[in-house]
Amino acid sequence: MSTPEITSAHQDYLKTIYMLLSRGQEASNSAIAQALGVAPASATNMVKRLAEAGLIEHVPYRGVQLTPAGQQVALEMVRHHRLIELFLHDVLEMSWDQVHVEAERLEHAISEEVEEAIARKLGYPTFDPHGDPIPDRHGRLAAADAGLPLTALEPGCPARLARVHAQDGERLRYLGELGLYPGAQVTVLERAPFRGPLLVAVNGMSHMLAFDLAAELSVEMNHA
Repeated sequence: MSTPEITSAHQDYLKTIYMLLSRGQEASNSAIAQALGVAPASATNMVKRLAEAGLIEHVPYRGVQLTPAGQQVALEMVRHHRLIELFLHDVLEMSWDQVHVEAERLEHAISEEVEEAIARKLGYPTFDPHGDPIPDRHGRLAAADAGLPLTALEPGCPARLARVHAQDGERLRYLGELGLYPGAQVTVLERAPFRGPLLVAVNGMSHMLAFDLAAELSVEMNHA
């Protein structure tokens, strides 16, 4: 049986499934559809085609999982995307709230030669501007602390902002205005009950932060 052609649509779906799974979420048809902004029926049809191509498999009660072949395609697209984001940010000096959308447009277009040239120019980086790990050419990810959501940080415990999961420009611009970039020192000062807002200190400055937005920030405890 011949190997099916991997289209840009296949790549988008496989990358989305990878992103859902990497965040500990279930890659159900509805979750995939929501993440991609497509109709549930469209997601169901594509998931069926990906399964027939041997790129994913259904796991009872757990949605879909990537096969080794699907994982390879997904990680290649993640590598393209995050290298492009970092290149746009560090070399072309675009703001971190712009690079995601541009990388979505460019990730399918670059060749392996351009990918290697970007990686070499950037010094073979391991993390993108949002703190997300960049797979190397073999699909390996840099080791990093698991981290925990800012919402789980005990009040008074200082931590370092490691990763920003938000991707839409409006949220990233707001977080940037608060100084919430990877590497920032963050301490929860007060936490309202029932998923209420958090009062946080960011590099010594106090700000109110909505619970849902704080949940998109991963922190690492400061080591003594």
